[in-house]
Amino acid sequence: MGSRNVFGRLAAGLMAAALVLVPATGISADVTPAPAAARPPLAGKIVGIDPGHNGLNYTSPAFLNRKVWNGREWEGCDTTGTRTTGGYTEARFTWNVAVYLRADLIRMGARVVMTRTGNHGLGPCVDTRARILDRAHANVSIDIHADGGPRSGCGFTVLEPVADGPNTRVIGSSLRFGRDVHAMMLRDTPLRVSDYYGRDGYMRRDDLAGLNLTTMPKVLIETGNMSNAADAALLVSPGVQRAVAAALAEAIARFLAGR
Repeated sequence: MGSRNVFGRLAAGLMAAALVLVPATGISADVTPAPAAARPPLAGKIVGIDPGHNGLNYTSPAFLNRKVWNGREWEGCDTTGTRTTGGYTEARFTWNVAVYLRADLIRMGARVVMTRTGNHGLGPCVDTRARILDRAHANVSIDIHADGGPRSGCGFTVLEPVADGPNTRVIGSSLRFGRDVHAMMLRDTPLRVSDYYGRDGYMRRDDLAGLNLTTMPKVLIETGNMSNAADAALLVSPGVQRAVAAALAEAIARFLAGR
């Protein structure tokens, strides 16, 4: 019993010595820290989403006809938006895309500000939407729409701002953001560049409060033409709506990363 205790103590001492000597050999001991969680790509960023129109706008012409200052001239508070020949509304489409986009951006770490909270109300007016995003100090914002053009026309157009005072300092960055939106729409969605509106999928506009009054980089995307049967079939599809949202999320991430 005594000899076994002596040998046991000797073995324990040798093991302890070996553990002390391991670092001196240049071999790492088993103390590697767990990898830190990756920082979400949009952590600390604020992103604004402005889904065009609202589901009950059609119920109050008086509300829609109220005049608001858009930075250059007076315009109506809002409109009903357009719809497909089957009755699927632009307001419903823009809201669905906004909800998908919001979820994507939150997963990427962003704080998201929406200009409306559902699709069962009125407005808000276009100037109020701009103020909501300005007061939130959004780093970038996207205005989501669909067009009601000629039935023969199809495709998307990125509407870009013209210097108007409040937005003067962000014209260059808005144009850069617009290029990211354009590229990701082509890469990640089945929608193509408009063949009837703008030029090569771009259009400069100086008559929209949403572009004139915002003080952060912002563009408006007319995602497709609801009057066109082929575009309408895409726009009402939940899969395409998710694809549009994913494309916009990637455009926002690319823009904020400076790529």
